[in-house]
Amino acid sequence: MSIAPSVRTAPAGRIGRDPFFDNAKFLAITLVVSGHLIEDLRDVAVAHAAYSYVYVFHMPLFIVLSGYLSRNFTFSSGKARKLISALAVPYVLFELAYSLPRLVLYGKLEISLLDPYYLTWFLMSLFLWRLSTPVWQQLRWPLAVAVGLSLLSGTSALPDELSMNRTLGLLPFYVLGLMLRPEHFELLRRRGVRIAGAVTLAAGAVSALAVHGSVKTEWIRWRHANEAIGVDDLTGSLIRLGLLAAGALLVAAFLAVTPSRRTWYSGLGAATMYAYLLHGFVVKAAERFYGDWAATPPGVAVVAASGVGLAALLCSPPVRRAARWAVEPRMDWAFTRLRRPG
Repeated sequence: MSIAPSVRTAPAGRIGRDPFFDNAKFLAITLVVSGHLIEDLRDVAVAHAAYSYVYVFHMPLFIVLSGYLSRNFTFSSGKARKLISALAVPYVLFELAYSLPRLVLYGKLEISLLDPYYLTWFLMSLFLWRLSTPVWQQLRWPLAVAVGLSLLSGTSALPDELSMNRTLGLLPFYVLGLMLRPEHFELLRRRGVRIAGAVTLAAGAVSALAVHGSVKTEWIRWRHANEAIGVDDLTGSLIRLGLLAAGALLVAAFLAVTPSRRTWYSGLGAATMYAYLLHGFVVKAAERFYGDWAATPPGVAVVAASGVGLAALLCSPPVRRAARWAVEPRMDWAFTRLRRPG
């Protein structure tokens, strides 16, 4: 999503994007899109299992990558301006845009820029995580502190403003990304690790099929405190710790099987923010037209598979040109001129 481009030195000495990260981002956005497309079909057991499985790690994956590619964030003028134009302004625009379908479909117009609606929570949380980057880089045990804050957030009835439950609950994945180094990703590309990753993903899918009916969906959404989900704080903290561990394991497994070579979708992976912010309109419209055919295992498979095509379409150059004004707005006119050193 709003993830800065990664760079590496190409054989010819040119600087270019690493297709590994673009591949990972595109594959991850297909999980997000497909997950949202089948969300309204969860009365079908296979849809509920797939939804539960994907939600354990699809956003943690994006958050880990966001953290890794935010390692160089500072409060310099250029970085601060990019933070405003890439996250703050799109957040305001899409928070307003997503309020309009609610008005048309449900007759409600509720606009609160501090209380993110639907997909926009990620922009709010990523904005806050990026701001906190220098703090985590100064701590000796940043991941332990982040996990502690995540567990403590489940013991309190936090306000919806600033997406506090998700911002604190999912914080360890961002901090984990900040701690990763290129050699960690190289380790994931070893043959043995790739095989283990595939086995882990398969085992996770089988486990989801076995237990999805007994796990409350709110655990994987990170939106509420332990009490609101119906457990005491000790039980809730253990469940949250287990979800953090499972999410990290599945993220590593997913990255291990991600191709490192250039693929047909590598170029699309550079524009996943478009698919993320735009697909919600398609999902909300599609849900109104699902027929009985969709509420069957074959129908769920078709709907989920269509997520790949929708994600590719929304990342395509024509869509990017049409929506750039909102997703990647040019804000030079709003800033003072940068002072050049010397």
